[in-house]
Formats: sequence, C-alpha cells, structure tokens
Amino acid sequence: MFEKTESAALRITGMHCAHCKANVESALRAVKGVKKVEVDLENGRAEVKYVPARTDIEKLVGAVTALGFGAEKE
Repeated sequence: MFEKTESAALRITGMHCAHCKANVESALRAVKGVKKVEVDLENGRAEVKYVPARTDIEKLVGAVTALGFGAEKE
C-alpha cells in the first residue's frame, strides 16, 4: 500500500547541543505518520517527510514545542 508523502522544513529555536538535537529528532519520529527526520543543529532546522493523511504540520510543531523548543514551518 502506497501512502502519499510530503516534506516540510521547520525552523527550530533553542537547540544548543547534540542532546537537544537528539531530543527533537526523537520527538518528531514519535509522531504517527512521520517517515524520515533530519535535524540540522547548526542551522536550526528540521526536514521532515510525513504522510499528510496521518499527521500535519501542527502536530509536528507541537511535538517540538512540547519539549520547550520553538518551532515553525519555514
């Protein structure tokens, strides 16, 4: 079964170390419908590939902000 995927770039603020990056990656991967996550600590961004029928940008942003980081769609 093929599920249509989309990609989104998120601007992440408040990450200062590799532990922060790992926490953001884990939180995004835990969102149902997320297929792939790449977080760039240096540039403060996350690239997320997800299934729009199963999740949306608001849930992705919410997963990051629940950790205490800032997040918004680029």
